[in-house]
Order: sequence, then C-alpha cells, then structure tokens
Amino acid sequence: MGKVSKVKQTKAGTSSGSQALPFNTDKGQHILKNPGIVNAIIQKSAIKSTDTVLEVGPGTGNLTVKLLEQAKKVIACEIDPRMIAELNKRVMGTHLHNKLEIRPGDVMKADEWPYFDVSVANLPYQISSPFVFRLLLQRPLPRYAVLMFQKEFADRLTAKPGDKEYSRLSVNVQLLAKVEHLMKVKRTEFRPPPQVDSAVVRIEPKNPPPNICYPEWEGMLRLAFLRKNKTLSSIFHQKQIIELLKQNYEAIAKAQNKKIPADLDMKEHIENTLNESELGGKRARHMSIEDFLKLLLAFNKNGIHFHV
Repeated sequence: MGKVSKVKQTKAGTSSGSQALPFNTDKGQHILKNPGIVNAIIQKSAIKSTDTVLEVGPGTGNLTVKLLEQAKKVIACEIDPRMIAELNKRVMGTHLHNKLEIRPGDVMKADEWPYFDVSVANLPYQISSPFVFRLLLQRPLPRYAVLMFQKEFADRLTAKPGDKEYSRLSVNVQLLAKVEHLMKVKRTEFRPPPQVDSAVVRIEPKNPPPNICYPEWEGMLRLAFLRKNKTLSSIFHQKQIIELLKQNYEAIAKAQNKKIPADLDMKEHIENTLNESELGGKRARHMSIEDFLKLLLAFNKNGIHFHV
C-alpha cells in the first residue's frame, strides 16, 4: 500500500485543550472535527453498560469520553505523553475518572493485552494489520471490534472473491471473523485533513475459531497468492515451490517414521492432488474461503504440508 503519512485520526475533539495542543502529523495525529462522526461510531459500537472497552490512540479523548459514558470501563492505550496528560486533564474531577485506565506505551509491544469485551479504536496505519491479527488471537476472544482504518486497508478487509482488492489479508481475516463495512469517513472531516479517506469496519471474531493449523493455512495462502491471477496449477508447477513442498514432505515423513516412496515424483504428486480437488484451474483471486479449506484438506490428505 506504500507509505501513507496519515492513517490515525486522534479521537480528539473540540475541547479547549485540543485547540492549542500541536499535533504530530508524522504519527498520523489528526482531529475529527465533526462530532456527528464520533456519535455515529458510538452508536454503531453498541456498547453495553457492563463492557470493558479497549481503545488505542485516544488522543485528547473525544471518543474516549463518549465510550466512558456507555461502558463499565475504558482501557486507553496511548504512546504520546502529551495526549495522556490531555486525557487525564479532561476527565479529572468528573464522574468518569474512575472508569478510565490509561496504559502508556506501544500497545503492540505489550507482552499481554488486558481483558476486554469490545475494542473501539482509530488505528495508526502502521499497526493496522498486526493489530487486527493480534486482536483475533486474543484469548478470551472479544465480542467484536469497531475500528477506523485507511479506506484502502478497510476495502481489503471486506473484499469478496473477484474484487480487485481481494487478497491474502481478506482471506485470512474472513477465515477468523465476520467483517462488515460500517461507514466511510472523508478526509475533510479531520483537522488537518489527511491524504486519504478512512472507513469504519466491524470485526466479529468467529467463536469458536476454525479448527485448522493456522501456520499450514498461512503457508498455503502465501504460495497461492504469489500470483493471484495465475492458476493454482501454474503456481504449483514452479520448481522452487515443488522443491519446498518436497523438503516438507520428506521432513514430516521422517518425523513420523514413514517410508518415502523411492519413485516419488513430487511434481506429479502435487498435480494429482490439484486434480483430485478440482481446483487446479482456479485462480486465488476468485477462490472462496471454502475453496481454500478444501485445497488445504486435499494437500494434507496426500502428505503435502506447508509448515514443518
């Protein structure tokens, strides 16, 4: 997606402190100037009075205050000490103060995340993908997350087979969660305006999660999407991929004390597997999650693995 300087719009608003506070646009700090957008995010978040909410990048607290009014508790993770001071100042002496826990530092470097029911956040671009996957691996699973991303990233999250934006990210996230586009937020809704539009997405983890070996799944997808417009047969006929899968085949057979056929032709074995699955002529960009699950099952059944 390239380097885009903007993607995190701070949930700051029009409090008196935020007027004078200089924002660091290098860190993607932009203020939502339209309170209607904040209210719409709150409404779509459907927070319960018993919920603990995780917010990342609260800024000066426009969204945070609204969350505090709805939730039992808000855990706000903020990397900028100036924003922490502003947020503390904003709730100090109010009935909301005891419901707020501020965690300084980089949320992605934390060894463990605290327990939370729902996450509502306006994420920095550079952590969008790792945050989503860590969210989906969080245990216990949150009910859902309502997150604002750069529109291009949001489009990839929600893309369907055949869409231009459909990618490995789309498949990986949609395997683990139901993803729904909620609203578009134009760049003109922020001060200063960022370079790109944003979008709010709802991510609801599947609970229980799919019972598959995730490293296997991820390894297969990496190969399938190497050239997403080429057929699977074309991709899996590449010499380096055949050699990789042969090495995996031999390593796993050895670990399981299984004899490797002396006449093993890995290229032919892969081709036969693709024919059995009836997916050899498919292209990754047109394949559904069910297609990929069927493909992984066919490969594994024939001793072909993508992770050792």
